[in-house]
Amino acid sequence: MPVSSELIEKLRSSDKKTLAKVLTKVENEEEGSEEILKEIFKFTGNAHRIGITGPPGAGKSTLTNNLIKLMTEKGFKVGVIAVDPTSPFTGGALLGDRIRMQDSGMLENVFIRSMATRGSLGGLCKNVVEACDVLDASGKDFILIETVGVGQSELDIAQTADTTIVVLVPESGDSVQAMKAGLMEIADIFVLNKSDREGADAVAATIKNIIHLKPPSKDGWVINVIKTTGSQNKGTDLLFDEIISHKNHLRESGFLKEKRKEHLKNKIVDLVSGKLEVNFWNEKRKEDLKKNLNDMLERKNDPYSYTETLLSR
Repeated sequence: MPVSSELIEKLRSSDKKTLAKVLTKVENEEEGSEEILKEIFKFTGNAHRIGITGPPGAGKSTLTNNLIKLMTEKGFKVGVIAVDPTSPFTGGALLGDRIRMQDSGMLENVFIRSMATRGSLGGLCKNVVEACDVLDASGKDFILIETVGVGQSELDIAQTADTTIVVLVPESGDSVQAMKAGLMEIADIFVLNKSDREGADAVAATIKNIIHLKPPSKDGWVINVIKTTGSQNKGTDLLFDEIISHKNHLRESGFLKEKRKEHLKNKIVDLVSGKLEVNFWNEKRKEDLKKNLNDMLERKNDPYSYTETLLSR
């Protein structure tokens, strides 16, 4: 079904009602959503995508709120994807970021969308990349993706964002070493929030030591630790300056193109996997699987041989 030029024009002019409608369509994978994504793809690639992640309670939402206000004061248009965890029991999500960012969401050049993880382990729900494309096509300068703080499975964000910010607090001190293999590996910028608390200097020093032990990044970027106090809006300007420095560094080093090429490759692999899965599990194969489960349960057959048989048909 062809996409109406009126819908694309409204989306491109950042009409909030149209944005909300298209994002719902894309998030729920409704009929026609892929046609819209095809149509708007040529308008994407202009927004700088910033992932904000870290353990629960680190103050990510407050920092995001402060960044939104600063960016809009500087004349930028901002899109926000705030990802909340889905309950494994009810399938519902609190979507609390909407409450915490209520005042920012009312600003003219800001659009905030809360999304549920819907069981995704990496802290990002399946359609976050597509949602970012929609916001990108609507003319946003920056897209902030605030993710669920679930520790080491946050690697998804590094495959989506141009700049990844890891937010820690002084209380993270004891667990910083344990985070080394997960969160600590993906950061372009470290933020030590609530830095007015006791022990902040020691944790900042620990993070800096870990950074020095890491092998240099491919693009030669030197990772910094920015101290902030989100509740008092202290350090937000320093964080913004560091984001701009990283953005400029990526462009000047040519690494932004390489990074986005890698993101595109991952996206295509995911799209192919998704389509293969949907097309493969037709009613006939589902029925066949159901019939063969008892044989496998009684050890008359094994899942490996059965899988080979399935694939060879």
